[in-house]
Amino acid sequence: MPTYGVAAVCGVVGLARSSYYHQPQGCAEAKPFERALLKEAGRHPSEGSRRLSARLQRQPRWAHTSRERVRAAMRRLQITRKIRRKRHRTTNSQHGFARYPNLVKGLQPDHPHQVWVGDLTVIMLADGSEVYLAILMDVFTRRIVGWALGRDVTHALPLTALRRALKIASPEIHHSDQGMQYADDDYTQVLTKRDIQISMAAVGKAWENGYAERVIGTIKQEEVYLSEYRDYAEAKAQLGHFIAAVYNRKRIHSALGYLTPSEFEAQWRTRSGKKTLRKKRSKSVQKN
Repeated sequence: MPTYGVAAVCGVVGLARSSYYHQPQGCAEAKPFERALLKEAGRHPSEGSRRLSARLQRQPRWAHTSRERVRAAMRRLQITRKIRRKRHRTTNSQHGFARYPNLVKGLQPDHPHQVWVGDLTVIMLADGSEVYLAILMDVFTRRIVGWALGRDVTHALPLTALRRALKIASPEIHHSDQGMQYADDDYTQVLTKRDIQISMAAVGKAWENGYAERVIGTIKQEEVYLSEYRDYAEAKAQLGHFIAAVYNRKRIHSALGYLTPSEFEAQWRTRSGKKTLRKKRSKSVQKN
């Protein structure tokens, strides 16, 4: 996982460098807590009080730490998130390809690879040029199952991400916006040949692809906005590390009970395996 200097981290979270080294006044017991909080905030400078409190609660000493205590300490230390967001349009829904209905509206996935969602975003390099990132995420586990980085935003980019993801598994439903990259015949044919149902958000209703929008936002806040990629190769290397080693294996999600995608999927498979074993034993007893 990449590390950042004190000056860089303090600049992102709006914290004066002197505050990092400041020893807070008060009882002796408060000092280790605030040092622990600053350490977690330095490791995860884009996270707020909710996730930082969950991270501290993983440590035995701070297992009963409340979010209110973390929030109060953050105010006292003047830790705030000040991340500038600039939206770039990557979706072009004006095309002649087939349209598909929204199959996931109101659906609550209950197992892995039930629904994958896809989206695209643009990333600026240090020299002012642009590269594009395509991702596919499993809604149930929040795991990013496929991604690709490219210099242009044709259908070939998400198609590369899709083919990489299909080496892991096949979803029951593939959901995206109605952008031409996802509606392109070459893309949809790969899905139909695998008997994967195609689902799309309505035009102008980005929230119908909210899961994908949120994961893109997370990648931007927790990796892209904290980095300055010198070139395409550096962007690809750092994004690949973040997705595989940080997002999938270290980033906790409130929707997953503050587990990482890898932890949540492993726990689900363990529980699922035990249920299957119990059913087999029950059938065996009934036969005898």
